[in-house]
Amino acid sequence: MTAPAAATKPAILSVDDDPGVSRAVVRDLRRRYGADYRILRAESGPDALDALREMKLRGHPVAVLIADYRMPGMDGIEFLEQAMDLHPFARRVLLTAYADTSAAIDAINVVDLDHYLLKPWDPPEEKLYPVLDGLLEAWRSSDNKPVTGTKVIGNRWSPRSSQVREFLARNQLPYRWYPADEPEGARLLAAANADAERCPVVITSSGTALIQPTDGELAESVGLNITPTGDFYDLIVVGGGPAGLGAAVYGASEGLRTVLVERTATGGQAGQSSRIENYLGFPDGVSGAQLADRARRQAAKFGAEIITTREVTGLEVNGSARTVNFSDGGRLCGHTVIIATGVDYRRHPAPGVDDFTGRGVYYGSAMTEAAECADHDVYIVGGANSAGQAAVFLSRNARTVHLVVRSDSLTKSMSHYLIQQIEQIPNIMVHTDTEVTAADGADHLQRIVLRNSATGAEDKVEAERLFLFIGAAPQTDWLDGVVIRDDAGYVLAGPDLLVDGARPAGWELPRPPHHLETSVPGVFVAGDVHADSAKRVASAVGEGAMAVMLVHRYLA
Repeated sequence: MTAPAAATKPAILSVDDDPGVSRAVVRDLRRRYGADYRILRAESGPDALDALREMKLRGHPVAVLIADYRMPGMDGIEFLEQAMDLHPFARRVLLTAYADTSAAIDAINVVDLDHYLLKPWDPPEEKLYPVLDGLLEAWRSSDNKPVTGTKVIGNRWSPRSSQVREFLARNQLPYRWYPADEPEGARLLAAANADAERCPVVITSSGTALIQPTDGELAESVGLNITPTGDFYDLIVVGGGPAGLGAAVYGASEGLRTVLVERTATGGQAGQSSRIENYLGFPDGVSGAQLADRARRQAAKFGAEIITTREVTGLEVNGSARTVNFSDGGRLCGHTVIIATGVDYRRHPAPGVDDFTGRGVYYGSAMTEAAECADHDVYIVGGANSAGQAAVFLSRNARTVHLVVRSDSLTKSMSHYLIQQIEQIPNIMVHTDTEVTAADGADHLQRIVLRNSATGAEDKVEAERLFLFIGAAPQTDWLDGVVIRDDAGYVLAGPDLLVDGARPAGWELPRPPHHLETSVPGVFVAGDVHADSAKRVASAVGEGAMAVMLVHRYLA
């Protein structure tokens, strides 16, 4: 037996191996409660448990369980005992014959039985309905609201569980988090036929259980596009940060057949910002996630395809076509390409830090982990805007926020408005001339060592959460041998490619490269991955728009 996917009303489930009795029970229940409740029946305990597992995964509420005591294979007490593990708030009723009343009394202690009914109960108006009316009233007044959306069950200090939560959050997909070692998490794992060793488990809103899913499997299950509809485009945008989204919006709106390919989630580093207050047109500020979501919807409105969880690993020049290769062996061709892959946070070199990534150490994921920081002391490393925004955001819940800065002042890299905010928040403490030199712990981060570069003094402090915003590094190895980059890996373009007026080697066009055009004609760059870019959201969006204008010139 299965529960209908579209059903949302609370269920009353009757279990009896006698078909005649089962039909009679359901008939009486539907007559009285059918308008407000789903009346379901099963003819064995195992069948009923299968239905209850499915309802648990889908988040469908169960109000009352009615089970016959004498059933072969699994009697009513055994069924109710297992059902209680799945739906602890459901009220439990045992149907017994007069000779089995002692069993019903035993069940009160074993399964916390709410009531037992003697068969037959005619007339139901006197012997059945008053009992169920009382049980349903008690059920409605209890705190048993089901969760019908996506659920993530995982281990608190699991790197992969952290990555799954980050993936869902950055893609604007709401979910509810359940630690595997807490009762509801254990119940959901049981319903999914999984255990804590096989976490993370993601249960979709449709009730499908994904055990240790990849990002691609996760994206497909929640409705994200992972496969382009075509093989050839006018414009391929690689990277979904502000520059890439800006290019996709302007490219699609100006009639170019446009596809944007993103490895993880649109928004880039900006998408992880808790609040951007200096972006034009948002005087009250906007979160990076909100800005990215609006830009993504805007690009889609104009017809741009947005493909996620596809990692680009190479670029080829095939005559007039430009081809990007994916890590899974796929490829995509187009007339032009805009490289907008942005930058990633640099890895922290201190001993022990990388050992705890996802287990107390997080690179730029302050929003996802904020709830876990309530009433704790947290440490943030970095002195630029992203670190300052994270400090302000986390200060709302954390006991104290320690901002660890290598330089002697925040003014060298942080916007003035953020510095003013930080100075006015009493539970943010700024440690200048300071760096983290070590980290250690057991199964998760527990301590870090802070060193003052001015005095040489070291201090070992308790810390379960360390957030790192320590500069940027372009991930451009996939361009090796094709596109000219500087020594740090940033992409050179336009005038920066000219040496004493000479065009780059292999450049065959009669004109010099356009302003944002790389050493490969028809391949452009925009945003933070561009050498000497401004590293601001507004400038990235502007370069994305300008690159599209230059794409039109190239195509003309």
